[in-house]
Amino acid sequence: MGKVLDKLFHTRAVQRWRRAASHAADTDLSALRVQRNRARELRAHLDHLVHVADGRLALPRIGSSFFPKPHGTDWSWRPEVWRGPLPVPGISSVPTKSMLGHEVTLFHDCDFSELTLRQLRNSREADLAPFGLRMDVFKFDGSFLSLVIDLPPDAARGMTRGHLLRIDTIIETEKPLEIFARLNIRHGPNTEQIVRELPLNEEEVKVEFDLAYSRLNEKRIEKIWLDLIFEAPEMNQVVIRDLTFCRHRRAAL
Repeated sequence: MGKVLDKLFHTRAVQRWRRAASHAADTDLSALRVQRNRARELRAHLDHLVHVADGRLALPRIGSSFFPKPHGTDWSWRPEVWRGPLPVPGISSVPTKSMLGHEVTLFHDCDFSELTLRQLRNSREADLAPFGLRMDVFKFDGSFLSLVIDLPPDAARGMTRGHLLRIDTIIETEKPLEIFARLNIRHGPNTEQIVRELPLNEEEVKVEFDLAYSRLNEKRIEKIWLDLIFEAPEMNQVVIRDLTFCRHRRAAL
């Protein structure tokens, strides 16, 4: 009943303002002045509502885990930094081993940190991830800088040497930069490492780790994590708009 009444009131209000607009050229000036003031007050509220609604409706939905996946994908994941708002959205003068959220850790060996990490809200039409991650690097006196993403335990369940683990990402940099992705899989006392350079010159940045060429002990997988390694990052800004993982079977040879 409430929705019906609301619709009725809205229809009557629209008709009243349509009628007032169509007769504005002939309306008595004192009445026209009142109508103008009311219309201006109403327009201010309407403009604000339209502005906020346009902004919210254009943004990717918070918590979204949607992204295209290869055929046969049996596990996929978007880390929390790119999926939902963090309680602490940013860190400045970031010490090594600092965590942003529960899954992302920054490692470096700078004597004095001039690094910042901040979660930001994505707003571009092309963005599927609700949030992005921005890293600003000013003076850099260290020899390495890496961003570590810990994969959840279910990434390891059912993983075999017959799988491909694929990473898709959207990265923006202020100036050209080399970034390497290193997959680490701890199995028993050993850790398997596979390194790929991210093809930042390509429109779609994706790399695949083929586990068939590893010495992975499938029955003893304990932990999986990814290192994003940044070469010569000084005086640069890196924005990672999205980062997703998916696992699928390799084609039979």
